[in-house]
Order: sequence, then C-alpha cells, then structure tokens
Amino acid sequence: MTYDLYIGDRRFSTWSMRGWLMLRAFDIPHNTHLIGLYSGTMADDLAHMPLARLVPALNTPHGHTQDSLAMAEYLHEQHPDKGLWPRDPAQRMRARWLVSELHSGFSHLRGDCPGDLLGQMPDFKPSEGVLKDVARIQDLWASSFDMSGSDGWLFGEYSIADVFYAPIAGRIATYNLPMSDRAAAYVEKHLSDPLFRQWRALGLTKSYDPQPYYPDMTRGTWPGPARLDAKPVDSGPSENATCPYSGNPVAHYLELDGRTFGFCNPTCRDKTVIDAEAWPAFMDIYHS
Repeated sequence: MTYDLYIGDRRFSTWSMRGWLMLRAFDIPHNTHLIGLYSGTMADDLAHMPLARLVPALNTPHGHTQDSLAMAEYLHEQHPDKGLWPRDPAQRMRARWLVSELHSGFSHLRGDCPGDLLGQMPDFKPSEGVLKDVARIQDLWASSFDMSGSDGWLFGEYSIADVFYAPIAGRIATYNLPMSDRAAAYVEKHLSDPLFRQWRALGLTKSYDPQPYYPDMTRGTWPGPARLDAKPVDSGPSENATCPYSGNPVAHYLELDGRTFGFCNPTCRDKTVIDAEAWPAFMDIYHS
C-alpha cells in the first residue's frame, strides 16, 4: 500500500510538515506531491480529490482525507504495528491530549509567529499572548517527560505527539522565544533530527521575493546544527558519476572541502548545499 501525500511549501506549511513526518518517520510508503499553496494553483492541484481544500491531504485505498489529525488516526488504524501513538494506554491518552490541544489552540503563537524556517529573528518581540502559549506548551512537555521518564522525545519513543510539536520547535527557534533548559533541549532535539533537517533543506531550495512574513525583520543564523561549508559550482568532474539520491547521471555540482560531487538536478544539489549532513546517501559518498 502506497499513499499519495499532498503538501504545501515546506518552508512555511507547518501542517504539511506534520503530514510528511508521520509518513516518513514511521516508514509508511508514500509518494509526495507539492501543490501551489503560495503560487495560487492549490484548488486546481487538489481538484481530483473532491472536498479536499487544505494541506496536507492524503489519498488512500479508502478514499482521500485532509487534516493532520484525521490522517494520524487513519494511519494508526491501518498500521497498528508502527507505533504512531505511545503503546502505554495512559501515555497514549496524554499524547492525544497534547495533540488535540495543539490542533485547536495556541492561536497567539500560530497567528503572531507563522512558520518560516529561513533563519532566526533575534529582534522579534513576543506578545503576552505568545508568551502565555509558550508557557502552556512547556508545561505540557514537562508533564509528558515526567510521565514517561524521558529526557528525549515526549514519551520515550518518537510518536505522533512529537510529529505535531516539531513545527512548534521550529517556531520557537525562528522567533527566539524564551524556553526553560528542559524545553530548549527538546527543541534542539527536533532541530537536530535528520528528518526535520531534510524538510528544512528542501524548503530552502526555493526562494521568495518578497518574503511572505515579516519581510523587514533581520534574519540571523539558523540555530540548528552548523552546516558543512558546501557551495554550488558550475562544472565537474565529480567524484561520483551518478546522483546519490536517484542513481541518474550527474549534471549539477557542489564543492565541499576541495572535493567536487555531482547530482542529477538542481534540487538534489541545492538541498545538499543547504544541509549536507541531513542526507545519509550523500554522506556515504563523502566519507568513502
């Protein structure tokens, strides 16, 4: 069974990120389709799925659905062996509570701090409403750590709860919001997660002019793991004859540590330039 997932622009669409993470993190086969959330083609791109008007949307053998929470419950039913929700009943109930409160709440954080993974905004001044939302989120996280005895993911093993709070970690990082040491460690765990890094790298392969959100605000360095100093170059030869991702012949190149590597298309190259260590297939070549 292979699903078709429809998502919006990765740099901004936090709900799309949740849909993608729940499929990727739990190794559920799928094809990903990017729709025109910001280019204005969204309605046409989803026209083959009547009633679907939002992203993420998922096409399944039982029809199509939209909304991350609906997708999470459907995938949990279809793949009970994957452990999308915590296996312990009390933790599973708490995880659903955290996800449901996020799904319907934190309007100040979502309204004042739209998703944007370009870089940190050190001069952003959060409102009282945003600070109250952040304080509540930290309380929910702390209760989950206490319940599970975890100092990593909310309930020990990565779950749908972590999927849903990954974009919150991105918002906290982007807008430099105040965090306790315990909460900051959880944010850093998300920013260091390879799938989070891959999502962000793919999102940054596309540029926007003007910026959709806070166009006049200074963007500083992204607070996640430091990137390797890769840069695009115009020509080879490269050490590898085929793209590390597709296996197709190379035609686009980057340079790293005085070495040249090739890729089959600009996106494969650019996502690697943005965060080379996020991509195991490239790092295998780099370390060979």
